Amino acid sequence: MINLKDLMPLIEATNHTPALDPAEVDIKGGYVCDMLSDVMGSAKTGQAWITIMRHLNVIAVASMTGIPAVIFAKGITPDANVIDKATEESIVLLSSPFETFKLAGIVYKALSS
Repeated sequence: MINLKDLMPLIEATNHTPALDPAEVDIKGGYVCDMLSDVMGSAKTGQAWITIMRHLNVIAVASMTGIPAVIFAKGITPDANVIDKATEESIVLLSSPFETFKLAGIVYKALSS
């Protein structure tokens, strides 16, 4: 497990939900996928979700599965309506400049330490 605040510098994260405190979020694992149905069926509560999708359905799926944080790879930035909904649902949205493979490796290493 790693606190999201401690993970952020490792992935050079930008927080798009400043009303939410990353220090209040513990990450128990990670899930990497861009297929919503797969995330709904396989992701677990407490995992960080790494994706390049940035539409509103991401927030719905994260909320349904108990995902407390979504990390967008490749510096992807969500739209304002996605940020507003994530804030309402208490889901932290981060962007990392790293490509998905590297980002997943950093998160995995941090969780394994």
